[in-house]
Amino acid sequence: MPATLQAFRAALEAKAPSLAPGGPALKALVALAVLAAIVAGISVWRSQPVPEPLPAPASPPPASHRHVPATPSSTASVTVHVTGKVRKPGIYTLPMGARVADAVTAAGGARHATATASVNLARRLLDGEQILIGAPPGAAVPAAPVPAPGTDPAATVLDLNTATAEQLEQLPGVGEVLAARIAEFRTANGGFTSVAQLQEVPGIGPRKYTEIRGKVRV
Repeated sequence: MPATLQAFRAALEAKAPSLAPGGPALKALVALAVLAAIVAGISVWRSQPVPEPLPAPASPPPASHRHVPATPSSTASVTVHVTGKVRKPGIYTLPMGARVADAVTAAGGARHATATASVNLARRLLDGEQILIGAPPGAAVPAAPVPAPGTDPAATVLDLNTATAEQLEQLPGVGEVLAARIAEFRTANGGFTSVAQLQEVPGIGPRKYTEIRGKVRV
């Protein structure tokens, strides 16, 4: 039993003989009861749980610390000229590693099934090359005729404006990279107007030009 109630009970027992209506003892008893009720109310109020404030929402990190997904780099590509018996002849840009078949598809496909008989559709494309579709078998590149029996193949003269990148690689000192540069120069400048323009191709110096000039024409 709380101490205040015990005190109230003791006082009640002590004053019981003099609890006449309107008497001082009754008034004191009422005042004591009111005081006890107030004390009990305060005690109950203090025992109630106090709500805690909610934590503030976390602020977003500064822009300088935010993770920004890396932008994928642009994919390397090759540009080729598809001509001959295709539905949409023209210049097309394809991803690096694409095949001749991909270039033919980009050009709308061959006009008939036999047009690609003389073309290696599985070959990888080289930047700047020309792909001729529909040439008769054995005459895919008119500029590089098959040498007659007993003729040195090295003596064949290539046309700089029609030779494929593979044929250009047969020139003295010309590899895959330099052949691609020659084809790229041809495409960028609308073809060669003279053999001397080979000297404008990066990688062809005076010595290499001397070795090549007798084996090409325009």
